[in-house]
Amino acid sequence: MRYFSILIILLITTACVSTQSTIKNIDNSAVKPPIKDKAFIISEYATDGKYGYDADYPINIGLILDTQEEIFVGYFFKGLEGPNGEKINYKKVDSCCPFPTKNNSMGAGTLGIYEVTFEGTNKKILLYFNSYEKGKVLCPKGFSIKNIPTREK
Repeated sequence: MRYFSILIILLITTACVSTQSTIKNIDNSAVKPPIKDKAFIISEYATDGKYGYDADYPINIGLILDTQEEIFVGYFFKGLEGPNGEKINYKKVDSCCPFPTKNNSMGAGTLGIYEVTFEGTNKKILLYFNSYEKGKVLCPKGFSIKNIPTREK
């Protein structure tokens, strides 16, 4: 009976995680953008409309600890604004899409799903974030890069 219980637990745990990652924009050589005034200095726009909007093309802000996800997602959004300069509001609404990763002691990670609104509009956007893998951090379509002034020394 004990063997059967262990087998059932093992099947349930492994059934929840795909054996192959579907994430297509992992880049282990990517470097996180510099941080200034608690904001990423983002310098490039995404050319692919799926970037951030599709679970297979998340915004890869890893390698960070689970407890740092909210901090780094905040850095990301503080480096952006709406398409017409609107202030961005965001909140985490869910996690999804388990995938295998070597960057977590459990061997699996999930994506964070964030709901985004622009001040003055009711439009809601969902963006996917991956805190377990690295990738180029870009400005997704429908957003603009915030001009963060540099201070003279």
